[in-house]
Amino acid sequence: MKTLTFIAISLLSGVIAGSILALVNQGVVLPFIEKAIDIENQNAMAQGEMIDPVAMNAYRLWQREGSVAAGALLGLSYGALLGVVFAYSRKSLPGKNNIKKAVLLAGIMWVVIYLAVAVKYPANPPAVGNPDTIYLRMTLYVAMLAISGAAAIGSAFLYKKMGPSSKSARKAVAPAVYAAVVIAAFFALPANPDEVAAPMDLVNGFRIASAATMAMFWLVLGAVLGVLWDRTKPHETATVKAL
Repeated sequence: MKTLTFIAISLLSGVIAGSILALVNQGVVLPFIEKAIDIENQNAMAQGEMIDPVAMNAYRLWQREGSVAAGALLGLSYGALLGVVFAYSRKSLPGKNNIKKAVLLAGIMWVVIYLAVAVKYPANPPAVGNPDTIYLRMTLYVAMLAISGAAAIGSAFLYKKMGPSSKSARKAVAPAVYAAVVIAAFFALPANPDEVAAPMDLVNGFRIASAATMAMFWLVLGAVLGVLWDRTKPHETATVKAL
């Protein structure tokens, strides 16, 4: 394994995908956030609170400018994670080339890390959520994420344990085990304690946009990692030519 090459392409693919995510979110997700903030400010003013428009405009400008850096940092972390998982599972993944393998793995990770959790605890815009319940909501979200991740690791272990001789069976059994654990967690964990007071068209639009851009992020991340992997071949051992 060419360690430095592996680290470089994993992080680079993350930065590229994260930066693209941030730029796309500027036009797809940010409008929903701004509408939600406007509703939140209107509710605050109706209760007698003072809103400084200058400070609010400065905050929104900072939010737009900082989103690209935040997207790149998010991409770095997920790029490193995808790279490590891909390095260990590349030979077991179906597909004729590393691009297809990496995209498939990225799709699986989108389901495990984002979709399975979002079905139980969907993303909400700023106008939704009681500050007093933030720690409870964070705990529930992390619990669902941990269960989904543990179930995915267990299913992958089961997939490898069953071996090539039971190829067709393990393709059905491993996903079924993961689905069973996640469904059980869905019904076992309590619901989001906060009532959704914002307009549902705004909330649903935000949730759909967030899910779509995160799906795009993982697709780009997998594709870029696969392309860079094929070009650099970090899995090959470097050879030293004799003089």
